[in-house]
Amino acid sequence: MTDVILPSDVSYPADGFALFPDRSVVALRVNGELKDLATSVTADDTVEPVTIDSPDGLDILRHSAAHVMAQAVQRIKPQTNLGIGPPITDGFYYDFGTDEPFTPEDVKAIKKEMERIVRENQRFVRRVVTEEEARAELADEPFKLELIDLKGGSKEAAEGASVEVGAGELTIYDNVTKDGEVAWRDLCRGPHVPTTRTIGNGWDIQRIAGAYWRGSEKNPQLQRIYGTAWPTKDALRAYQQRLEEAAKRDHRKLGKELDLFSFPDEIGSGLSVWHPKGGTIRMEMEQHARRRHVEGGYTYVYTPHIAKEDLFLQSNHLVTYREGMFPPIHMDEERDAEGTITKAGNDYYLKPMNCPMHILIYKERARSYRDLPMRLAENGTVYRNELSGALHGLTRVRGFTQDDSHLFVTPEQLETEATRVLEFVISMLRDFGLNDFELELSMRDDEKSKWIGTDEFWEYSTNALRNVAVASGLKLTEVPGEAAFYGPKIDLKTRDAIGRVWQLSTVQVDPNLPERFELEYTGPDGEKHRPIMIHRALFGSIERFFAILLEHYAGAFPVWLSPVQVVAIPVAAEYGDYLDAIVERLRAHGVRAEVDHSDDRMQKKIRTHTTQKVPLQLIAGEQDRSAGTVSFRFRDGTQTNGIPVDEAVQRILLAIAQKTLVDTAEDLA
Repeated sequence: MTDVILPSDVSYPADGFALFPDRSVVALRVNGELKDLATSVTADDTVEPVTIDSPDGLDILRHSAAHVMAQAVQRIKPQTNLGIGPPITDGFYYDFGTDEPFTPEDVKAIKKEMERIVRENQRFVRRVVTEEEARAELADEPFKLELIDLKGGSKEAAEGASVEVGAGELTIYDNVTKDGEVAWRDLCRGPHVPTTRTIGNGWDIQRIAGAYWRGSEKNPQLQRIYGTAWPTKDALRAYQQRLEEAAKRDHRKLGKELDLFSFPDEIGSGLSVWHPKGGTIRMEMEQHARRRHVEGGYTYVYTPHIAKEDLFLQSNHLVTYREGMFPPIHMDEERDAEGTITKAGNDYYLKPMNCPMHILIYKERARSYRDLPMRLAENGTVYRNELSGALHGLTRVRGFTQDDSHLFVTPEQLETEATRVLEFVISMLRDFGLNDFELELSMRDDEKSKWIGTDEFWEYSTNALRNVAVASGLKLTEVPGEAAFYGPKIDLKTRDAIGRVWQLSTVQVDPNLPERFELEYTGPDGEKHRPIMIHRALFGSIERFFAILLEHYAGAFPVWLSPVQVVAIPVAAEYGDYLDAIVERLRAHGVRAEVDHSDDRMQKKIRTHTTQKVPLQLIAGEQDRSAGTVSFRFRDGTQTNGIPVDEAVQRILLAIAQKTLVDTAEDLA
């Protein structure tokens, strides 16, 4: 064993052993498991350093910052109860039970106290405790006591609770001063950075929100403080600049400014209406996707928005997804003149998924192996009873349309069809201007109770998806334990114009629903066999994908997607007729073009349509009319003059056909 070497500015002895003196190393991976830097290792152990800028290292840094924030809160407000404090993407949060909401003045005080705790250079020291010891030490923390009671069921306990309790031993982390005193403690699984000083100055508190304990409206509402933490101050500033850019691109803000969609209170939270301009973009998205699907061998189907209870019992949605479904609608009941029920009614549910109805289409008649693969597609609107606090513009709504596809294949066809699906998905997303992709393969959990089916099926299907992913040439991350209980899946992620990663398409292998619905096909041997089902949503949902594109382009769509593609602006009213004739030619080719005949001055018209992010403005005066030309003005303010009308029309049609993003004169050269 080798003595641990902590950062050189730590003057006290370390409890434990480690191998790496590098100050950028904040933890160890010992035999595949994350451990604190101050831990014991032997010569037989496989030990890898975890650096502060690695994904695991960032999570550890942020989790440690959450502890510092919680300690600061309890220093300022000692009666505050602790909830949970996990790391999240780009940051962390901690939930607190308090009688009074946090104020801006409280936030300032918390930040100052966090700075003091960081400077105090407290050690994070791990202790294994029994349940009785943990309850005794945390007797004044009711939420922690509840987590202890739920030990072993952390996923059911609360989102993020796995950082505190799990199926293994219980541990408490003490924050220990240089004098050896315990300054603060928390129930936690860890690991943590060695000392509070390791957290440095690349952190900040972001905002305060409400959150129900364990995510249920039946439980107390807590105060949630969000923060962010990065290895350096420069990394923090870069992140804050990305947030500023993201705020400018917020699809909710752009949707209002560009008159694309809204959420009227009279309709209800999370239920959107699409305005003419937004509807035009959506129509183009759907029509293009439909053309590509038909070319790819898919057949479009249509299914209702509502179905009887029995369907969702058979699919198991009413067992596993009931809380995410809207309450039932009771119908079909019949009564006689006296009001006595003569025929029992049925409970109907708004559908949360399209797949059960596609399965019924498959079951409508006998199928042969010659019918497979069978590729069904639908733009099907589904409904999810999301908590009001979770709703977020078009990215988290209660009613949305999935561009859903379900493929029914033989086991022998699985790899070939999955390859076709992934190639199709990537090709389609590139049509919309997304080009930076990576893949994630979700595999089964090692624990047998968490999955169904045979080892042979899991090995075959996982290997098939792995082969598909590797053949794509994209970066692949394998994630054990993240598969659905019935089969593995591939998730495709894309990076947008400002570097944010979005999860979009999924290719999910499913033998479970074919089994539940007893689907069959007759094989070449004349015997009955069970097909495998592939769930595939290309956009995920049309609403969410629209929001992603809106933010990716900051509202300045490629010409083919722009609601208004061309606006013609006469230098003076007398040149309006000349531009009317040009616009009529464009409209004859299907171009969304119009002439601005308003009484505004030309410069104001230019500003108005630039603000509305119209990609192409045609300007004409006497010189253009005499020469049979027009001038192009672009979003960035550049201009190209004296373009013959025939050439101008061809340039516009070519930009639409090639799905070009036109912002400057060079883009239409």
